[in-house]
Amino acid sequence: MPHEASVRAWLRRMKVSADDLDDLIQESYCKLAGLDSVDHIHRPDAYFFSIARNLLLRRLRRSSVVSITAIAEIEAFDDGRPSPEREVAARKDYERVRALIAQLPERCRQVFEMRKLQGASQREIAHRIGISEGMVEYHVYEGTKAIVRAMRRQDEEAEVRAEELNRGKLSP
Repeated sequence: MPHEASVRAWLRRMKVSADDLDDLIQESYCKLAGLDSVDHIHRPDAYFFSIARNLLLRRLRRSSVVSITAIAEIEAFDDGRPSPEREVAARKDYERVRALIAQLPERCRQVFEMRKLQGASQREIAHRIGISEGMVEYHVYEGTKAIVRAMRRQDEEAEVRAEELNRGKLSP
């Protein structure tokens, strides 16, 4: 398998015995074979590493004496995916920006969405809506400016509220 060598090398660096290493690789393959579908796997290498890492962590946690540094090193392994916390934060940021886009004036919102969200060219937007390319550029600029201003205002309001909460002036 294409990623087995790199997973084996990583397991050796984690000081896994040869017997345990073979068992972990075999268990990883069993986990993969037990999947109903692999359509959700976008990075097979990272997925295989994650399976092996999780199996190793489970083994270490079940053993009677475990080095704390070994668990910390394994948990620190980065498989290239954003953490669940980052994914949630990114989703919230996206929803925040979408809400601000929705507040733009109709023509500005329409042009902004076509350009920034749909990736249409200025020429294409101008042709579809019936305005000049200069007006497309103007609407995108004004929309961006309005969104940035609104985000700064929201951030400043959140900072003020946090300070007031810290001072005990407001209740949560």
